Amino acid sequence: MADPQRTEDGRYIVVDGRRWRATDPAIPEQRRAELTRILMAWRREVRRTKGTAEEPTARAGVQKAKVALGERGTPPWWEQTDEQRRRRWEADVPAPGHRAGG
Repeated sequence: MADPQRTEDGRYIVVDGRRWRATDPAIPEQRRAELTRILMAWRREVRRTKGTAEEPTARAGVQKAKVALGERGTPPWWEQTDEQRRRRWEADVPAPGHRAGG
């Protein structure tokens, strides 16, 4: 799959003419790959739990992974200090079926 088009400033990707916040480019590759795997697992969990009492938990997992990647959250990654960015991507983001800290 080809990399999506980025805005000139690199802060957004463009998909079907719509802007989406880009992943923080400062995240080390290994951690970015790990967070992306976790995000995709949570997205599968959202599909699996659609319409059930478990769906909000799955959606919260997607949100946490996207925040860690810098794709959501306030302030955006380009307004954060290096230390804020590092704390964000190093935060515990458990995969489905795993409890935080365990």
